[in-house]
Parts: sequence; C-alpha cells; structure tokens
Amino acid sequence: MCRWAAYLGKPIFLEDLVTAPQHSLLVQSRAAEECKTAINGDGFGLAWYHARPEPGLYRDVFPAWSDPNLKALCRQVKAHAFLAHVRASTGTAISRNNCHPFALGRWSFMHNGQVGGFERFRKRADMMIDDALYGERKGATDSEALFLIAAGAGLEADPVAAMAFAVGELEALARAEGQGPHMRFAAALTDGARLHAFRYASDGRAPTLYHRWSARRGGWAVVSEPPADGEEGWVAQESGSVLIFEGESLRKAAFAPRRQGALVA
Repeated sequence: MCRWAAYLGKPIFLEDLVTAPQHSLLVQSRAAEECKTAINGDGFGLAWYHARPEPGLYRDVFPAWSDPNLKALCRQVKAHAFLAHVRASTGTAISRNNCHPFALGRWSFMHNGQVGGFERFRKRADMMIDDALYGERKGATDSEALFLIAAGAGLEADPVAAMAFAVGELEALARAEGQGPHMRFAAALTDGARLHAFRYASDGRAPTLYHRWSARRGGWAVVSEPPADGEEGWVAQESGSVLIFEGESLRKAAFAPRRQGALVA
C-alpha cells in the first residue's frame, strides 16, 4: 500500500502538507500508521498546478526521506492544486515510470490500493486502453492502466462515470482471472480546478482517506493519514463514495464500479 496527500484551494507551499507537519507525507514514507506496511520507500512523486493548465511533474525511484531535492522543491514551489504520493509497490518494478502521480494533458491521478492478481491479466488490461492513448502507457502498474482506461472512457465529460467504468472492468478481470482482494481503490484525480477523491473496496477494506477544510490555508486537503497528531477537523471518508471539491464547495456521491451500464456483482 501507499500514502498520499492532495490539495485544492488558494496557493500554498507544497511543504505545508508534504514535508513540514509532524506526521507529514515525508514522515509517512517511513512511519505510516494506518496501513499494512509502515514503510513506503519504493519511490515518490508530485504533480502541481500553477500558471499553466498542465501540471508540473516530479518523480523519482528513491525513498522520499532520502532525497534532499524533494524538501528543497516543496519549500519553494507554491500551487493552488497538487498531488503528492509515496509508493509501496504491490509487485511491479521500482522505476520512475511506475511512480505516481500519472499525468495526461491537464489531468493527474494517483492511487493507493491494488487490483488483485494484476500480473495474471496485465495484457488484457492493457488492451482496454484506447488505441489513441496507448502511447501514454509508460509503466506497468495497475494504477496507470486504471487512469488510461478512464481517460478513454469519457474522463473529460464525466470523470466519476469514467473512473467507475475503469474500476469495474479491472475488478471484473480480477474476479475472473486474478485473486482477492479484487479491488482496493483510494484515489485522487484532478484537472487543477476540481479534485475528486474516491474510496472503494470489493472486500469492504478500503484504504483510509480523510478530508479537511482549512480556513487558514483557504483550501481543501485530502490525505491517507492526518499530517499532524491531534489536529481537529479531519473527517473520514466513507467507503463506496466519491468526494468532489471545487472552490469552497464539497459534493458527495456514491461510487461503485460499473461495466457497460451494469453494477459489478
């Protein structure tokens, strides 16, 4: 499993969530408290939005705690939206192309969880990626496949429906050819203007997610674990839901995987 943090609101320095707090994402890379593995040292990444519609992207294969460039970048870069991720591989190689977040045009995406037995049907999963987008498949992770399948399923028109389709297709493959748990999915998706946070699991054990509005920062944060011990106001996200953040507003909707208009059984 992995740990991540996302932000949308008035511009803040990335360090406010990623490196500075008592239980920051950097700390969670070697001392996570709410996941199976405390160590998340198989690479890290950032996607951030500032003056251009496309996100900046910085990823590397080193453990986050060992890279001084990460601290320096987070101290200097200010953004109104960003995704940050520390990785614990569930089987694929430690490489830059397998590090989150993944970016496509103005969209960026990151995931904590797994598609059970993905290596058994990775070729079939890759074949679900739209031909026009297959050149964007740089790595070998289930997470990147989910993102690109969603991108070809109408991400621009309806991000929630597109992601539900991608999750449904890969969960169905995991049920048919893979192994349990078939799908664990805690993910963030943003275009720099809206932030979507998804939480779902086929076995009822979805990875943790929390969200909080900060009047001091003027923005929303969504995290795998709260970044400061004892900090009030963090709300646990329910499994089977998607939260949509835009400006100061928050909208909640049910989230379930779908295949060709039908719920996955």
